[in-house]
Amino acid sequence: MAREVLIIGGGVAGLSTAVILLEAGYDVLVAARELGEGTTSAVAAAFWYPYRAYPEDQITRLAAVSLRRFSTLLDDPLAGVLQRDALEIYPEAVAAPAWASAATDFRDAEPELLPPGYGFGHRFRTVVIETPIYLPWLADRVRALGGRIALRSIASLDAALRERPVVINCAGLGARTLLDDPLLHPVRGQVVRVENPGLTRVWIDEHSGPNITYIVPRSRDVVLGGSSQDHQEDTSPDPELAREIVLRCAALEPALASARVLSIAVGLRPARSPLRLTSEPRPGGLVVHNYGHGGAGVTLSWGSAEAVRDLLHTSVPA
Repeated sequence: MAREVLIIGGGVAGLSTAVILLEAGYDVLVAARELGEGTTSAVAAAFWYPYRAYPEDQITRLAAVSLRRFSTLLDDPLAGVLQRDALEIYPEAVAAPAWASAATDFRDAEPELLPPGYGFGHRFRTVVIETPIYLPWLADRVRALGGRIALRSIASLDAALRERPVVINCAGLGARTLLDDPLLHPVRGQVVRVENPGLTRVWIDEHSGPNITYIVPRSRDVVLGGSSQDHQEDTSPDPELAREIVLRCAALEPALASARVLSIAVGLRPARSPLRLTSEPRPGGLVVHNYGHGGAGVTLSWGSAEAVRDLLHTSVPA
């Protein structure tokens, strides 16, 4: 059957795509090398913020779709989605980002909110996704809709097409084992998770140095970041970088200086310019690529999933 689909990848892109296709009536099998804590999605600070994903006009459209979907989950206590105020700060005045039109309540920040040394800021409402809660919820949603998840690797796209005539490539950085794509590369990101001393505001500083700084309060902990190291693949935590991250974040929220460190983690963002969200007819069937989300995998997850559905609607007979 042409409506039998195999999705490669068990991170947020693959599972979100599975949900959307199941809702559209497809028969979905997810092949996942890892689930939950084993995925890059689990390491992410996971708040709505389009970071290192291109092209900007497409990213804005996809991010807007995701934000609407996440907003519908705010009242579900099992989903792990929280609404937060966010403050992005800059050394000096800058134009609004391209994605501002997709954000909720986006506006210039009041001067009294800016910490010393910063001359400008933007405020908006965001959502924070608690991945230890959300990723299992998402997998359970796939199963509840009738989808199946198999923990196994796929050797090649040709092998996948021998199983099912429609394959969705949501493998993230793992797409390098499936095809030759010189544009896809890792961007190393390290985070530090600490106990939450009572914080609720998300902070972002992407413009004061080589690494992005962010503070992402969840219900019981805070994710502190970060780093943005192109073409670096070492996933071993760097203790010195961890100390630097805490210092940077404590300069914005002093209560973090004494917060107990719970864990340090490293993830490899699957960066590609542009994002690959295209269909590719191949001998034996159709492949739809959905990878290269950079630092915006969660932010783009639902929008990209709906785009995959729309590509299939134009390519696969009903």
